[in-house]
Amino acid sequence: MSANGSALRKNSALVVTFAVAAVYFFSNPKPQFFYDYTFRVAENFLRGAVAFTEKQPPWLNEFVPFDGFYYSVFPLGAVLSMLPFAVLKTVGLITQMPSAFIAAMCAGVSCRFLILLAKRYEISRARIILMTLGILFGTWTWANLTMGGAWQLAIGFALVGELGAIYFTVYNRKPLVAGAFFALAFGNRSEVLLTAPIFFYLLWRRAELPASTGGDVQKPDREGGRYTRLPDYALAHARASAFFCIVPFVLGISTLVYNYVRFHSFTDFGYARIPGVLNEPWYNHGIFSVYYVPRQIWEMLFRLWEWRPMLPFPTPNPFSSSILISSPFLLFAFRSGARDKALKYLSWAAVLIICIVLWMHGNSGGWQFGYRYAIAILPFLFVILLESSPKKITPLEWAAYIFSFIANVFATWLFHWTDYLKP
Repeated sequence: MSANGSALRKNSALVVTFAVAAVYFFSNPKPQFFYDYTFRVAENFLRGAVAFTEKQPPWLNEFVPFDGFYYSVFPLGAVLSMLPFAVLKTVGLITQMPSAFIAAMCAGVSCRFLILLAKRYEISRARIILMTLGILFGTWTWANLTMGGAWQLAIGFALVGELGAIYFTVYNRKPLVAGAFFALAFGNRSEVLLTAPIFFYLLWRRAELPASTGGDVQKPDREGGRYTRLPDYALAHARASAFFCIVPFVLGISTLVYNYVRFHSFTDFGYARIPGVLNEPWYNHGIFSVYYVPRQIWEMLFRLWEWRPMLPFPTPNPFSSSILISSPFLLFAFRSGARDKALKYLSWAAVLIICIVLWMHGNSGGWQFGYRYAIAILPFLFVILLESSPKKITPLEWAAYIFSFIANVFATWLFHWTDYLKP
């Protein structure tokens, strides 16, 4: 019976995963596959070229001219994420960027990791499913990822990367795999790189030193309770760090070289070279500035929905709106207590680090539901929610999650199936 029960639980998790992917695939009848910056560059890579000799279509304004060529301002990691799909076009299996499929794939893989994370906690199966679906269908992730442009798909890849990095760092310790997922995350969303010290600490973490070890200084082995000498313990730290850094280091150096090839500068990503971008009113202090922080906090946390004459319901502003209004269940992250206080506090530190970078950026994200850049904090918020969640779901939680699902179904319908929000 136990074996049958285990198989049933495993099968139910797979059913949920594929169901999530299917819903994402069909959520948008007109995905924005034509915003295919990274897909075009990846296809160009396969031809052996970095630059484009001809000007790209006018709707792709983030291809910038330099030295007689045209370059995308997307970072190298986002381009490399598209290489497998560019190969499919090269061999003739597809004719355009498969936006709906990529969005569905990112959602499905994210679902699988969310379930794996939640299973590490002593909570009910109902809570595992509810919290997983809450992240994928009760937040702005759903409406934004299914838009299917290069910007949104990059965030989808980053979401997968962060979840994988957390899982293989904290719950199933595999430093090399964790580092590869971390590279996927920061390769698509650069601000994630600033959380690297947190991942290092989580990777190194062990139980506290005994009060008295007698003789050689020793520390306990986290998994088995065996004791090793401190030099061996330090060597294990160094080895884990080295494995974690392999893929991120290669990607980081390659990105700097890629920048130099494009713009003759290791640190120039090209965003400020987009024609007219620095003349836009939201960049009156440059691309990044502390002056933007109050405005972006308001855009992300406090901007209310609006009334429009064609609908008897409040609707989100199509350029930003409060994530707390659309996803009130996230407020449970402020619950007290934790199974692992250090992990919870470090996750909050990661949220704050990412948010500060996002708030310093002058543009809140363009056409979007909620605040799409904030998808990058959801993996850490999920860990925080798990750390302080009771085993059973409370009535207040049911109400918050149901409201979140309704709000995001409504928003996804507005953005993808109607013209109500268009100017």
